[in-house]
Amino acid sequence: MSRLSLKPKILDWYIIKKFISTYLVSLLIVVAIVIIFDISEKIDSFVEREAPLKEIVFEYYLNFIPYILNMFSPLFVFITVIFFTTKLAANSEIIAMLSSGISFRRLLMPYMVSAAFAAILSLTLGMYVIPPANYHRLEFEQKYIKGARFFNTNHNIHYQLEPGLFVYVESFSSWNNSVNRFTLESIEDNKLVSKLTASSASWNEDIGGWTCKNYFIRSYDEHGNETIETGAQKDTVIALTLDDFYRRKNVVETLPIKDLNRLIELQNMRGDHMVDYALIEKHTRIATPFSAFILTLIGVSLSSRKRRGGLGLNIGIGVGLSFSYILFMRFSQMFVQTGTLPPWLAVWLPNIIYAIIALFVYRMAPK
Repeated sequence: MSRLSLKPKILDWYIIKKFISTYLVSLLIVVAIVIIFDISEKIDSFVEREAPLKEIVFEYYLNFIPYILNMFSPLFVFITVIFFTTKLAANSEIIAMLSSGISFRRLLMPYMVSAAFAAILSLTLGMYVIPPANYHRLEFEQKYIKGARFFNTNHNIHYQLEPGLFVYVESFSSWNNSVNRFTLESIEDNKLVSKLTASSASWNEDIGGWTCKNYFIRSYDEHGNETIETGAQKDTVIALTLDDFYRRKNVVETLPIKDLNRLIELQNMRGDHMVDYALIEKHTRIATPFSAFILTLIGVSLSSRKRRGGLGLNIGIGVGLSFSYILFMRFSQMFVQTGTLPPWLAVWLPNIIYAIIALFVYRMAPK
């Protein structure tokens, strides 16, 4: 095989088939194990709330599978590479390949092609399959597992509804869909044009807006002259709906990428602190597939050398590193909530650190 040749050879197809088949079988096995444990954990809730078998199978577990596949994808990319590369090294096949004139870089090509398959699968699941599946899964969980009524516990909510239009509510009540202490301000050229305040405002389904109670309006003309209007009740239609108060943090998991981008744009404009959850979700959908290339490089570099302990030692190293990667991804997101790191950096930090590790072990790999 030519050292610079990129045309797939028999050896390339052998590695690609081994990689992809082992990867898919491993994922299916872990999905089956996770589902068994999940059933044992939730069986009491299913029985207590009389969840129909059809909904358990098709609304919950059928939509649970893509979520689990994507969650464990980095783990089994790594274990797959470690598993069959260690076997090749133990049989001295890696030594034979390198001795025949194949460079280590060229040997990596079928591995990276296989990693691209895993990355594309993960990206497709994250962008297009998992969001609608999560919608049905989370609806089922709310109905048959959690079963608790949603409460918006946020206080002192400030939003910019559009440039120059600001709304403030002290709190929201889900019992009667009303807000306490409602304020709406209109500002032009850094000057207050009007300010509506009300002791409360309730959602009016007929007009798709809010009915303000005991309102008080101050209006100012271009000369600064003030006009005051008061009353017992006034309807107002603004770009603030019930959905904005019933939106849970995990709703971002149910949005296709276009809707997620629109939500991020809206929340950025409003100054909504919950935009961090949407940004974490967006970057995670890209960072997770990209990890396939990094973990594959680490796996091949670690397991291509024949060593004492063989398969067991390498599998142990692989499981330890892959679990540490997944935990690091979850842990780094906490830095966003504390304001230590921006969302994009928190999500990509594990990839950055493990990419450095990958380059180091690559340099140490047998050439």
